[in-house]
Amino acid sequence: MSLIVPSKAQAPFSKGVNLTGWFQTTSTNQIQFSKYTKQDFQNIKSLGCDVIRLPINMFYMTSGSPNYTVNPLFYDFLDQAVTWAEDLQMYLIIDNHTTDDLASKNANLQTLLTNVWTQVATHYKDRSTYILYEILNEPNGISTANWGAVQQAGVNAIRAVDTKHTIIVGASNFNTYSELSSLPNYSDSKLIYTFHFYDPFVFTHQGATWPTPSMGTLANVPFPYNSSTMPATPSDLVGTWVGSSLSNYSNDGTVAKMKSLIDIAVAFKNARNVNLYCGEFGVYIPNSPNSDRTYWYGEIRNYLESKGIAWTVWDYQGGFGLFKKGSNEQFNYDLNTTLLTSLGLTVPTQQVYTLKPDSVGFNIYSDYIGAKISESSNPSGGVVNYYSTSKPNNNKYCLNWAGSGQYGAVGFDFLPNKDLSMLKNNNYALSFLVRGNTPGTKFDLRFIDTKTGASDHPWRMNFTMDENTVRWDGQWHKVYIPLSNFVDGGAWDNTWFNPIGAFDWTAVDRFDITAEQMSLVGKSLWFDNIQICNMDTAKVYETTVFTAIANVSSNVSGGLKAYPNPAESSTTVNYSLASNEKVDISIYDLSGQKIRTLFNSLQTAGNYSLTWNIDTDNGKKVLQGVYFCRIKILGREDVAKIIVM
Repeated sequence: MSLIVPSKAQAPFSKGVNLTGWFQTTSTNQIQFSKYTKQDFQNIKSLGCDVIRLPINMFYMTSGSPNYTVNPLFYDFLDQAVTWAEDLQMYLIIDNHTTDDLASKNANLQTLLTNVWTQVATHYKDRSTYILYEILNEPNGISTANWGAVQQAGVNAIRAVDTKHTIIVGASNFNTYSELSSLPNYSDSKLIYTFHFYDPFVFTHQGATWPTPSMGTLANVPFPYNSSTMPATPSDLVGTWVGSSLSNYSNDGTVAKMKSLIDIAVAFKNARNVNLYCGEFGVYIPNSPNSDRTYWYGEIRNYLESKGIAWTVWDYQGGFGLFKKGSNEQFNYDLNTTLLTSLGLTVPTQQVYTLKPDSVGFNIYSDYIGAKISESSNPSGGVVNYYSTSKPNNNKYCLNWAGSGQYGAVGFDFLPNKDLSMLKNNNYALSFLVRGNTPGTKFDLRFIDTKTGASDHPWRMNFTMDENTVRWDGQWHKVYIPLSNFVDGGAWDNTWFNPIGAFDWTAVDRFDITAEQMSLVGKSLWFDNIQICNMDTAKVYETTVFTAIANVSSNVSGGLKAYPNPAESSTTVNYSLASNEKVDISIYDLSGQKIRTLFNSLQTAGNYSLTWNIDTDNGKKVLQGVYFCRIKILGREDVAKIIVM
């Protein structure tokens, strides 16, 4: 019996995690940057990791077609993550994780890749070699031969401005190991080849709803195959490829089979004499047996290391993560220690978590969402921008909420839940600054407690904001509401429950700002410096009267419409005039600033069309987001919402 001695991985790093759900948003303004901090990077390093792969929806971090100019706010965020990695001497892979239609299925993929990577590489060309670039995650819908040429163009674009940093390249068909040999023989000497490993798929993705067909009903598939514990094929999967895979699982669900598949990648590595790295591998948590899951990780990890292949597990937190199922995913309390052991990682001492009453105030939002708070908004057709630069009162940014339908909300989820009972009893208050300029605006502030069982409900404590509280005059106003001033607001739990005084301040799940009272379509609100405190010390520093679209409806009767909507390069605005009119048609951003005048003159009765080329008056393309087209006729104002992709 011979021992397998793991050889040192040829990549400069050896093992790490994917830090998912952070930069994977549809716009830069939706990134919740405070979700992770330098402390999280330190925690990951303490596990024995030396690399973090950072998935980024790269193309969405730009202005969109045709220029795809990278948003400076994106660099503000990513620069900080880069600095944390460098300070800790950890490798950071900038992974272009843009998926589907805007990525590998886009006819302009090569132009997109070369444009965006030229910008990103130019920005980071002078940073340390701890930074790596990954051209594109899981290209698909394109042959590896065609993808190989596109990928070469991406490499060339980077090398035109940056010859220093290592680039990660992979094959098509979702970075499969079986396509590696079809890649060109790239001549670049600073490449690492990547592949992903999720076999057997019916084990690693049992419970997943995103494959076709959905595997949500599949559960308790063992690994390795065990006839005595093998579940029956769910009725909705009989006759599908999933059913066929389950029928053949006695052959596919073995360690030997897994090794033979990884050997395909190993053979490529040896034949080409190249550096190889497994960028993703993992098992979805919800329906998989934990003991089988951890066993699979141990076998895959050991075999990768025995072949000198570095790896980053998918993922750190989330559905495939390193934490216990259903936990709050706190580093000191909730790590899946058996999984860490299987991965050969350092297991930190775990403590038993006890919810204790908060004894001091805390920030909910101030430039960023506060610590241990997760964004949980439901804008209901509107937009929430946490980084608005429209004359914030405090620091760099303010929170802008616009165009929300009734019952839409800006949400702040406390993770873990909070016990606010001591703060309430000690006269603490909700303090913030707010600005609006649409008279008659009403919305609710509310705390929602934790549903503890079938007989309980998520009870609310409410406070209604209207002109009895502040004036909607386009200026910042400070608001200070003692927690004791919130009133019992009932509960929605698939049906309505009237208030019975059951709200529990010792188990508060989240805080919402919600359009409970009315639709906010056509209205815009700004918030700054939201906190729980016991001193009314907030000050108004920004005294400008800020104007925005007001007193408008979402549709013109028989009139104002835009198509296509969402729009990418242009949209056509159609409207009708019943008589000769003085017409003013303009485009506004969410802050209420006019950015483009489409028409401002007399027109005769008739049907009209105007094209907006997604630009400002000075010809600059606008960033993706929500905009309003407003028409003014005889003092009447109407608006159409236009979404720019």
